[in-house]
Amino acid sequence: MPPIEDHPLRYQLSNELHARPFPSLSAPATAVYLAIKRTEGAAARDLDADRAHLIDLLDRFGAPHPRPDANHYSGEIGRNRLKWESHTEFVTYTIFRDGISDRAFDPSEFDVFPADWLERAPGARITSAIIRLAERPEDAVLRAQNEDCFVAESLAVARVLDDAAVVAGDFRIDPAGHTRFAVSASPGTGPRRLGRIVQRLCEIETYKSISMLGFARVRGMSARMAEIDTELTRLIAEMSAADQPAEDTLKALLVVSAELEAMVAESSFRFSATAAYQRIVHQRIEVLREERFEGRQTFAEFMMRRYAPAMRTIEATEQRLGAMADRAMRAGDLLRTRVDVERSAQNQALLESMDRRADAQLRLQRTVEGLSVVAISYYAVSLTGYLLYPVAAKLGVSGGVVTAAVTLPVIGVVWWVISRIRKSVH
Repeated sequence: MPPIEDHPLRYQLSNELHARPFPSLSAPATAVYLAIKRTEGAAARDLDADRAHLIDLLDRFGAPHPRPDANHYSGEIGRNRLKWESHTEFVTYTIFRDGISDRAFDPSEFDVFPADWLERAPGARITSAIIRLAERPEDAVLRAQNEDCFVAESLAVARVLDDAAVVAGDFRIDPAGHTRFAVSASPGTGPRRLGRIVQRLCEIETYKSISMLGFARVRGMSARMAEIDTELTRLIAEMSAADQPAEDTLKALLVVSAELEAMVAESSFRFSATAAYQRIVHQRIEVLREERFEGRQTFAEFMMRRYAPAMRTIEATEQRLGAMADRAMRAGDLLRTRVDVERSAQNQALLESMDRRADAQLRLQRTVEGLSVVAISYYAVSLTGYLLYPVAAKLGVSGGVVTAAVTLPVIGVVWWVISRIRKSVH
């Protein structure tokens, strides 16, 4: 086969599909998870600061550094294994270690992250979790363990991946500041399958937490949106009032419309990100292939009861905000049309007034022209008479006769000259 040039990104894009493998875990084991996100401008953050923070942790254990442009890393740090990932808005650290503590979900397990290193994190903790992976006991023992470790009212338990394990969690933050998950592995479940289960739980918790930022944004906007909706309704009602100047209403409406557009611009990224994160949460739960365990609610049912209403509120707010912006735009178009019509009527009245003034000026001009003919004729007759008086005296003709004789011809000549001048001007 003759050689063919590869696309410059062919291998890079192909390797990206295999860049973040699932961890391999065997029970008993513990996963300590941390997700860090900047409170403002997370999507446009300095990625070098994230890598510098990772390198600081690696240097404490003498571990090798990632590539300068890496967005993921896996390696050994001491007796533990580290997995680091950089995402659009956040970075995650997961440390895996063999064995479990005698005390379930002991807060000291989070000490694998040095305290001074945590203080210098380029962002804030959006979530952290301790995942306890143990061999599956008898159902009665497992039920008792779940009742001891989790809040019964929020507890979700399910068999996953064809009964490969039983996962449990209540999605609450414990006194130490962490979310807890328990994975009870059935006999014969392979390490890669267990690693996928743990990874899915981390992703569900992370994307659930970050998508709830959209709900916080909605709650902060709701009061102002209600005020704008009331103001918008009032302005639209004023549009039909005959005594209300349309231009004043239009100015007020433009202010409202500008604020709505600003709210849309400020919230569009968060709303779209929330929708994407919501889909990931449901997709991650779906691939676990849950089955009910002893009548307990599954993760999907928990999300349906607690998480889905918040997401529907976000969707409804986004639609309401868009509808309000569209309504303000339509009202503005109508008001601009009304203002244009009123201005057209004013212009028409002005043109009619100008026409009347032009007609009056024309009549006045004709009157003046008529008077001008008389005046010019008078002076022309007088001048002509003065010129002809000496001749008339020699001929024995009186001055009155001369004046009478030249009056009509002079008037005719003056009229003819003025008519020619008027025609040449027009």
